[in-house]
Amino acid sequence: MRRLLLIAFVAALLASPVRAQDRVNVVASFSILGDFVKNVGGDRVNMTTLVGPNGDVHVYTPAPSDAKKNAAAKLLVVNGLGLEGWLPRLAQAAGSKATIVVASNGIAPLKVGSETDPHAWQSVPNAKIYVVNIRDALAAADPADAEVFRANAARYLGELDVLDAEVRAAVAKIPPERRKVITTHKAFGYFAAAYGIAFLALVGVSTETEPSARDIAALIQQIKVDKIPAVFLENLSDDRLIGRIAAETGVKAGGTLYSDSLTDEKGPAPTYIALVRHNIKALTSALGN
Repeated sequence: MRRLLLIAFVAALLASPVRAQDRVNVVASFSILGDFVKNVGGDRVNMTTLVGPNGDVHVYTPAPSDAKKNAAAKLLVVNGLGLEGWLPRLAQAAGSKATIVVASNGIAPLKVGSETDPHAWQSVPNAKIYVVNIRDALAAADPADAEVFRANAARYLGELDVLDAEVRAAVAKIPPERRKVITTHKAFGYFAAAYGIAFLALVGVSTETEPSARDIAALIQQIKVDKIPAVFLENLSDDRLIGRIAAETGVKAGGTLYSDSLTDEKGPAPTYIALVRHNIKALTSALGN
C-alpha cells in the first residue's frame, strides 16, 4: 500500500504544472551533460548549456552572455577531469554562487601518458554514474521535487541499462581480430576499456593539439603492420587528414563518430543515447566484415 501511495504521489507531481519561477536554474558546461540534466530534471529545471550542439568544449571561449547564465544558476554541472579548463575563470568573472556539481565524481580516471582522459561518458556504465550524481545534486537543491528527480533518473537509468546491453551484444558480433580502429583524437579510451575495441588516435585527449609529420608517418606504418580495418572521423575534426591516411593505407573510411558533442535535433546524435547508438552502428558496419 505504501508503495502504491508513493507511486501515486510521484505521478501527481509529474502531472502538475510547474511555474517557471519554481524551476531550478541549472547550467551545464556542454551538450552531453545538458542531455543528462534534461532527462533527470524534466520540467522541474531551467537548463542552459554553455557549449551547445556541435561545439568543442576543449577549445571553447566563453562569451559575455555566459557570465550572465552562470550568475543566475543554482547548480553548475561540469564534467571535471580537466575538461573545462576555461570554466573556473568564467565562474569567478560571473561572481557565481552556484553549487558546482562534478558529474564524473566516483569514476576512476584513465591516463593517456601524463594527461587525464576526461571523456568518461563514452562508457555507458560511467554515464550512469553521471546521472546518479546529477540526480542527487538536483534533489539536494530542490528537496520538494526530489521524488520526481529520483523517478526520472530511475527511468533513464533503465534506458541506459538497455543501451549498455545493446553495445555489448553488437561488439560481440565483431571478430576479435577486427576490433581496432583509428580516430582523430583520444576520446574513446573509456569506451575501449568497457567494450573491448582498441582505438588508436592521431592526437592526445584534447582537440587543441595537432599531430606532427612524424606522428602521422608512424601511425600509417602501425596501420599497415597491425592491419587496422577502419579509420573514423570525429564530428568536431577536419576530415582531410583522415582522408589522407585512408588513401595512403587503403583502409576503409568508416564514417563519423560522435565524441565530445551532440548534434542539433536534425542531426544523427541529438541525445546521448542516439550518440552511442550511432557510434556502435558505425563501428559494427565497418568492422564486422
